[in-house]
Amino acid sequence: MDWFEVTIKTETPAVDALCAMLTDHGVKGFSIQDKESFQEFLDDKDGKWDYIEEDLMGLANCDTTVTFYLPDDAQGAEQLSGVRGLCADLRSGEQAGFFGSLEMTIGNVKEDDWANNWKQYFKPLQIGEKLLIKPSWEPIPAGNTRTILEIDPASSFGTGQHHTTRLCLELAETVLHDGDRVLDLGCGSGILSIGTILLGASSATAVDIVDNSVRTAIENAGKNGIGTDRYTAYCGDIISDTALREKLGTGYDLICANIVADVLIAMSGLFGGFLKAQGYLIVSGIITERADEVLDVLQNAGFTLLKKHEKEGWCAALLQAN
Repeated sequence: MDWFEVTIKTETPAVDALCAMLTDHGVKGFSIQDKESFQEFLDDKDGKWDYIEEDLMGLANCDTTVTFYLPDDAQGAEQLSGVRGLCADLRSGEQAGFFGSLEMTIGNVKEDDWANNWKQYFKPLQIGEKLLIKPSWEPIPAGNTRTILEIDPASSFGTGQHHTTRLCLELAETVLHDGDRVLDLGCGSGILSIGTILLGASSATAVDIVDNSVRTAIENAGKNGIGTDRYTAYCGDIISDTALREKLGTGYDLICANIVADVLIAMSGLFGGFLKAQGYLIVSGIITERADEVLDVLQNAGFTLLKKHEKEGWCAALLQAN
C-alpha cells in the first residue's frame, strides 16, 4: 500500500496535545522533529554518546513538526480531510498561538494544492439500502435507482468514504421515521443531516464550531433541494454556549454526533436534554481503542446501547434515551 506523508508545523509546548488530538482522528504513530528536544539531548552531560553524525546537527535549527502517515486511498483522503478540519479549528480557537502555524504539507504537496488534488479519491458510493453519495463533479451512474445525496465537502469532513460517516448513515437508516426531527452535532459537510432528510426526516438542525463547515452544510443542503425551512445550521460550541443550547431547543427524535471520543464524552450530559423521550443517539468518530470508554460514559448518562458497529479500527453506536 502507498501512503500519504503528512507534516504539520507546530510549537514545542503543543506537541503532546496535538499528537493526542491526532490520535483521536485515528493516527497511530508520529515522527517528531523538535530543536528544543534536540538541544536538551546535546546538553545532557550524562548522555551515553560521544559522536553525533554531522547531518543530525541540522536539528538544532529545525522547525518543530509532527509527521505521520495515512493510507493513499479514499479512507486516508477522508481522514486527512478531518485532520485539515482539526487544524482549521485550532488556528481559529482561543489557543491559536499555542499551536503555532499548523501549516500542513502532504508529501511534496502544499495543503492549498491538496484541496483540489484529493478529489480523485471521491467517487459515487452506495450506503445502506437507499442512498447513493455522489460528489458534485461526478455523473450519476447508469441505471441508478437509489436516492442521490450530492455532496461537496470543500475543506469540511464528510464525503461518505470514511467508515465513521458510513456507519452513521447505515445506523440512521434503521431508526428514522417519516417526519422525524434530527440534530447533527459536529456537522462538517452536512452529509449526515442532509442524508437523514433524504431518508425521511422532516427537518434537521446542524451545528459545527467552524464557520466554513456551517456554510458548506447549508450549500450542500441547497444542492439537494432542501431549503432553509427544513434545514438550519449554527456555528458554535454547545458545551460552553448556553444560549446556543437554548436556541437548539429540545424534542428531537435523533441526534447524530460524528466527532471524536473526548468531545463525545464532554457532551455526554447534554445529549438527553435535546431528545424527546425514547429518542435515539448515534455516535461515531471513535477509534475502537476508546469505544468502551465512550459507551460507558453514555450509558451512565442515561442511554441504553442498542447496536455497536466496528470497521477497520473505527466504531459507531446506536443508543436510546432511557
